[in-house]
Amino acid sequence: MSELSSMADSLDGKLSSSQKSQLIEQVQQELAIANMQELLEKTTSKCFSKCIPKPGTSLYNSEQKCISMCTDRYMDAWNVVGRAYSARIQREFR
Repeated sequence: MSELSSMADSLDGKLSSSQKSQLIEQVQQELAIANMQELLEKTTSKCFSKCIPKPGTSLYNSEQKCISMCTDRYMDAWNVVGRAYSARIQREFR
């Protein structure tokens, strides 16, 4: 995060308030997209390997339930970590 802080400091006098807001919004959108892609990739990988030992042409009910529960737990954990990370970032930029 120190690299981002130093980059922000170096741009401090070069961007207008409006430009800074637009840049921050763009970075936030790109981070949100990257986070969703990572969440989907990791959830798929972890839950598939855990819940489907022998892939076939269809899913058993137990496999569907396992995937659903695994995905829910993984997303809950992801959200907890995300909130803690966001809080830390906000503290650093104050």
